[in-house]
Parts: sequence; C-alpha cells; structure tokens
Amino acid sequence: MYGVVVPVKPPAIAKSRLAALGDDVRRELCAAFAVDTVAAVVECRLVGEVLVVTDDVGLATVLADLGVVVIPDGVSGDLNGSLGLGAAELHRRHPELRLAAVFADLPALRPDELERALLAAADDRMSFVADASGTGTTTVVAPTIELFRPLFGRGSRQAHLDAGAHEILVDAVGLQQDVDTPDDLETVLRLGAGPRTSFVATRALR
Repeated sequence: MYGVVVPVKPPAIAKSRLAALGDDVRRELCAAFAVDTVAAVVECRLVGEVLVVTDDVGLATVLADLGVVVIPDGVSGDLNGSLGLGAAELHRRHPELRLAAVFADLPALRPDELERALLAAADDRMSFVADASGTGTTTVVAPTIELFRPLFGRGSRQAHLDAGAHEILVDAVGLQQDVDTPDDLETVLRLGAGPRTSFVATRALR
C-alpha cells in the first residue's frame, strides 16, 4: 500500500499559460484539476493515505472533504522541498506505507491507471512516470522514505533517469497528460476529464 503526496500550488498563482482563458477561469480550472486528481488518487485501491501540501486555505477545505490530510506548504516555491515535507509527514503517520507523489494537474487520471503504475514500480529504487511530452514527470514512486528523492523541474524525466530511477512504462494516458496550456485542456477533455474540470471547462469554453 502507498501513501501519496499531492502538491497543490494556490490557484491564484498557478498555470499562467492558461491566462488567455481569463483569470477567473484559470483559477477555477486550477482548483478543478486538483479536486479531480485527488479524487482519483483517493479511489485507487493501492492507496492507503493521501496527503495534500498547499497554502490555499479555501482549496484545502474542499480537498479535506474528500477524506485526505492537508498540511501547509512550509517551503513554498520549492516543489521538491514541498514533496519532501509531505513525504516526511506521511512517513511519520504511516511508516508502513510506500511513498508516491502525484501532480495535481491530471484531471483525466483514472484510479486504475495509478494502480497499474504503482504495481510496475521497482522494489529497490525510485520509479517515475514521464509526462505526455516525454520531457517532464508527473509521478514518482519510492519503496522507502530514504529512496524518495524527486527531481522535478525542467527536463525532469532525464534528471530522474540520470539519477538511476526506473521509468514506469504502462498504459496510463490520464496519468501522463498534465495541463499547462489550452491545447492540453482540450486534450484532457477529449480523454474524459473528471466532473469538476468538465463542468468548469464546458461553461468557460462554450
């Protein structure tokens, strides 16, 4: 079983490349992405606990209603630091769980996709799932807290490979398709986005 950390950047400052849709829509979409992603993670059969790291109080309340633990981001601005903070807290609460981190902008994620990825993770080192572009990373998985060393940032797929991490190659398009641009949004809508994202996007794009 796994404990999963989900870092959520406050919608007020997230996803600047969606600004062309209007600032209110951008904010609503960012919140919707997080809700749909976290809901899918919670429903995965291999996930025993979900911990969200965010400084957005309003969104924290919404996400807590999904049954997850929410803690403030004590190292805001440093994604890898935020993930380390969340992983340490998860390990403190549930030392028996393996660890994973999933980005909060995967609104087409399905619980069974995450399950397949977790089952394919290595037992002796960190593993990761690359994003749809093949250059970034959406998910990292580690069997122990000591091996949980995410290297998110520009070119993170190569950074993880260089660090010796195992690349998970499974049929999990929703786990790979993050949303940074309006084109990405159209892609996840075609794939079948979660209900919150679908509602906001349909209202905004009609």
